[in-house]
Amino acid sequence: MRKLLLTLFLGIFTFTLAACSKKEYTKTFTVGMECAYAPYNWTSPTKTDTAVIIDGTKAYCDGYDVKVSQKIADDLNKELVIKAIKWDGLIPALSTNQIDAIIAGMSPTEKRKQTIAFSDIYFRPEEVVVIKNNSKYVNATSILDFSGAKITSQLGTLHENLISQMTGAIKQTSLPDYSTLVTAVKNGAADGFICELPVATQMANNNSDLKIIRFDKNNGFVVDDSEVSTAIGLRKSDTDLLKRINESLAKISNEDRNTWMNEFINKSSS
Repeated sequence: MRKLLLTLFLGIFTFTLAACSKKEYTKTFTVGMECAYAPYNWTSPTKTDTAVIIDGTKAYCDGYDVKVSQKIADDLNKELVIKAIKWDGLIPALSTNQIDAIIAGMSPTEKRKQTIAFSDIYFRPEEVVVIKNNSKYVNATSILDFSGAKITSQLGTLHENLISQMTGAIKQTSLPDYSTLVTAVKNGAADGFICELPVATQMANNNSDLKIIRFDKNNGFVVDDSEVSTAIGLRKSDTDLLKRINESLAKISNEDRNTWMNEFINKSSS
């Protein structure tokens, strides 16, 4: 009788462990991103060698973030699933188990770390200002050269706070995405907006009337690496997944990361 009870107990214990394991290690790796933030991620109507179909649609998502996501999924031996989610819905989607990770050009800020965990850095971009190529600020070399300029940024990003460093600039209402930021500059509602160099390069390549203003170290924005670098967002409870993702990222050299980014800047501009 004791032997039978012990056998039953061990069977239940093994089943419980298996169930817990299945909960953490599913057959898919589901990633949330905007699919509207080229060259990091964007929507495409057609399949390419790097694009992945967007869950629940007939469209595809392509870009640097998709490439990184696929590399991690391969290392995890899982099928990659991409879900298109608006920026302000990414963390809620992660917190409610709709996705396994956020790979969307998100910075690991202290505020976000209060809610979710982050992987090691997978890209560190440069912050720039985008203006029209006939703007009176076209010869600016410092962020202090924008006195009187109407400057905007994407809603819910670090760039909203960076405007205050541009002494004399007039902060405009933040906008939801980069297509609306480009429109605002083109129609004169704003003189410029702050964004990351890869994104700015893609937009300038597609809009010949836009110009990128870059700054040297002493004349640019003062930012902490944790605020401008991009990392992968995860639930704090997913410690083993975090470890495995960091192991995957460690296999990608800085040279490969830059090569990939240039590849997707060119691809999203064609």
